[in-house]
Amino acid sequence: MVRLEEHKNRTENEAIEKMPAASRVYIPLSQHLGKVCNPLVKTGDQVFLGQKIASVEAHVYSPIHASVSGKVIAIQDWPHPVLGRCKAIVIENDGLDSRQSSVVSLQSEEINKLTAEQIRNIVFEAGIVGMGGASFPTHIKLNPPKPVDALIVNCAECEPYLTSDYRLMVEKTKEIMLGIDIVARCLGVKKVSIAIEDNKPAAIKAFNNELRTADHELKVLKSQYPQGGEKQLIKNVLRREVPSGKLPFDVGVVVHNAGTVFAIYEALYLNKPLYERVVTVTGSCVSNPKNLLVRIGTPVKELIDAFGPLKEEPEKIIIGGPMMGIAQYTDEVPVIKSTTGVVLLNKREAKIQEEEFCIRCGACVRNCPAGLMPCLINLASEKELWTEAKAYNAIDCIECGLCNYVCPANRTLVQSIKRAKLEVAR
Repeated sequence: MVRLEEHKNRTENEAIEKMPAASRVYIPLSQHLGKVCNPLVKTGDQVFLGQKIASVEAHVYSPIHASVSGKVIAIQDWPHPVLGRCKAIVIENDGLDSRQSSVVSLQSEEINKLTAEQIRNIVFEAGIVGMGGASFPTHIKLNPPKPVDALIVNCAECEPYLTSDYRLMVEKTKEIMLGIDIVARCLGVKKVSIAIEDNKPAAIKAFNNELRTADHELKVLKSQYPQGGEKQLIKNVLRREVPSGKLPFDVGVVVHNAGTVFAIYEALYLNKPLYERVVTVTGSCVSNPKNLLVRIGTPVKELIDAFGPLKEEPEKIIIGGPMMGIAQYTDEVPVIKSTTGVVLLNKREAKIQEEEFCIRCGACVRNCPAGLMPCLINLASEKELWTEAKAYNAIDCIECGLCNYVCPANRTLVQSIKRAKLEVAR
C-alpha cells in the first residue's frame, strides 16, 4: 500500500447539495453485478417516483426504480459508464415527484421486530447494491452461506478526489448507525468495526459521539491506498487473511460500505428505494467542485453544467476515482447506483505516458496489495498464455491500479491483467 496525493481538500468541506431532478432521465437496465434486468414498463406508461420499472428472473440481480415521476418516452440503447452502451428506460420528468399512495413507512418499533428474512426482502425490493463501486446486490451479502461473527463498515474511501462517503459520514452519522444496527441484527453478529482512515477527522469525531456499545468499535487506520479493498480492510482491522479464491465470509466477516448502510437505513425507515445517491463532482477543470445528491439516470453533462463554468475543457472524464474509475467517451452517460464521483482532468493530468520495456525492478510486486506478480501476469497476457496467467493467480487482482502507478516504465499492467481475468474466467 502507498500514500497517494489525495486531492480531497476541494470537496471534503463541501456539504451535500441536492441537485434538481433532470427534465429527462436515462435509467440503464444494468446497474448491478449480475443479470441485466428487463423493463416492466413500456413506452407511453406513466410512472411514479420510486416505482419498480425493471426486474428479471435470476439469482444475482437487483431491481431498478424510477428516479422521477413522469412518462416513459423510450426504451433504447444509451451510453453506459461501465458497459459502454446498454438499454435504458428514458423518462420525461413531470416535475411532481408523485409517489404511489400505498407507500407507508415503518415505525421504529415495527423495524425492531422484523426478522432477518424480512429485512433482506425489504433491501432487495429497494434495489440496494454495493455503493462503493462494486454494485454487488446487497440482499445476497446479507445472507452469507456460512456463519459470520464480524461486520466491518467500510468508511475508508481511499480513492483520491472522492469525498461523497465522507460527507455522508459527517452529515448522516445517526442514520448510518441505525443502518449498522439493522445489518448487524440481520447477520446475527455483535462485533462491529467501523473502519475509517485518519484523514477524516470530522467523521471520526461524529462516530465517536454516536458509539453506544462496547461491541461497536471505531478502528482508525493510517491513510493509504488501496485501504478500502475488502481483503485489505479485513487484514488491517481484524488480522484475518482471506485465502486466494475465497471470500470474506470464509473467514467469518461481512464488509459493507458506509453508503450502502445508509441506503439500508433509508429503505427501512423511509420506505425509499435506491433512486438517488451522493456523487462528488471535482477535478482540475471544475470551478465549483461539489458533493451532490443526484437522481439515478441524470446525464453527467448536467452535473458538470450545474456548477460551471468549467475552468477549461476536460481532456478526460472519469466515473469513479482516478485509480479504479473508468474513462468515458461521452458526457451523456448517466449516473448509476455505483457512481461515486465524476472527475474532470485537464490535458496535462490526462497525458498518456509513453510505455517502455519492463526493467524488472519489482516495484509492482512489492506494492501489490493482493500479493501478486503483475509484471509476469502482464507478460502472460501479452503472449495470450492464459494457463500461465491463471497459475499466477490473475483472478485475485482487485484492479486497484497501483501497479500502473508505481511502474517507472509506464507499463499498462492493470489493463492487461483485466484482459487476463476475462480470459481465465472463460
